[in-house]
Amino acid sequence: MPEPETLFEKIWNAHQIDSDDAAGGAPPLLYIDLHLIHEVTSPQAFTELRSRGLKVRRPAHTLATMDHSTPTTPRDASGRIPIVDPMAAAQLEQLEQNCKDFGIPLYSLDSAHQGIVHVIGPELGATQPGMTIVCGDSHTSTHGAFGALAFGIGTSEVADVLATQCLIQRKPATFDVRFEGRLAPGVTAKDMILALIGKIGVGGGTGCVFEYTGEAIRTLDMEGRMTVCNMSIEAGARAGMVAPDDTTFEYIAGRPFAPAGADWDAALERWRALPTDAGAVYDRSVTLDVSELEPVVTYGTNPGMSVGIGARVPMPAGVPDLSERRALEKALAYMGLEPGQPVKGQPVDVVFIGSCTNGRLADLRMAAQVMKGRKVAAGVRMLVVPGSRAIKRQAEAEGLDRVFKAAGAEWREAGCSMCIAMNGDQLEPGQYAVSTSNRNFEGRQGPGGRTFLASPLTAAASAIAGRVADPREVMS
Repeated sequence: MPEPETLFEKIWNAHQIDSDDAAGGAPPLLYIDLHLIHEVTSPQAFTELRSRGLKVRRPAHTLATMDHSTPTTPRDASGRIPIVDPMAAAQLEQLEQNCKDFGIPLYSLDSAHQGIVHVIGPELGATQPGMTIVCGDSHTSTHGAFGALAFGIGTSEVADVLATQCLIQRKPATFDVRFEGRLAPGVTAKDMILALIGKIGVGGGTGCVFEYTGEAIRTLDMEGRMTVCNMSIEAGARAGMVAPDDTTFEYIAGRPFAPAGADWDAALERWRALPTDAGAVYDRSVTLDVSELEPVVTYGTNPGMSVGIGARVPMPAGVPDLSERRALEKALAYMGLEPGQPVKGQPVDVVFIGSCTNGRLADLRMAAQVMKGRKVAAGVRMLVVPGSRAIKRQAEAEGLDRVFKAAGAEWREAGCSMCIAMNGDQLEPGQYAVSTSNRNFEGRQGPGGRTFLASPLTAAASAIAGRVADPREVMS
């Protein structure tokens, strides 16, 4: 009788090429099923291939898109997006040339499927259970929502995967993150993951792969599961995973890269064997009950600095660890907040809804539910940025764009936008933003910009109020 295995162990063991013993104690080699690339972290890798006279090992197992440096301003009369930044234009041109030279499929700005790399992979059906997936982007963990082992890699590793379709990796530990209970109205998957990071800290998952389990995870749709897995890296984890189930299979079925016919039946048989076996042991575990969870918002300069919407900014004097106390003091000084002040009610200048965390159709529907029939507060700028062109088309077919525009929000083209502020969408120094993105580091959304991370519901409610607001009050 074989030993019970976790979801992670099943995928790792199926893809490991060399064991520690066979490699003389060196880290094992892992086969990679799907490699995703974009314009920012791939140019140096292709330069490396050319300098060494190497080809891409399996071009059909690599997918490229344009997302980070792409402006989200409206298209012109010819249907093109004007690119005024010479560096961004050069990156996009280089990606197009690299993909042409090496035979890699590219979803350019002209493609109907262009969008954020971690949005289009799932919506194309390229992301599937049991896969190993990598990308030169830390939020590759998003794809773990499908029962895949997905993680970000560095530029030199991008070159390794392009050349060999393999990657040297040390085996992480397993970490069972159990969310029990059911979410109350107004509370979302984004609040769940922010609550987890607030509980265990930004280093709480270091050296581990999270497997998200429990009733609250099982009842999430795929968009919610992707949101949770997306921010695994913000707790220090190497990846985050959710075991595939009927919700997963229904999402994948019929998508362009999904198996069909007899191949679909065979895939389902494999995928149904992936969930963690009864009796399998994790290296670590933590449990959160979401039944009493309220909307969560950050107040500092990392995602672990978060509180419930009704709470106050912590007092540094109450933090026993000296380094943590100084980090809190520094964060509050940057954010311009006073210890003990309420987070709710803090005035904001900008609201951003989008990113690979919360730029999917379900996120836009949530925000539109709050915005319908209401107006963005005077003096507040609101940007709504779909995660892909396909999502943009569907949102417009449902009339969501009309809801946002009638409220006074900007309806933008697909891309990373203000999440990373390298494409013209950014905060001015000193401005406050409520953002549905994944990071609130100093300057992340623009030099001197100050970011409160929150769910699409909280962001929409804050746009209406002109200050950090509790969405439950607006929804009721």
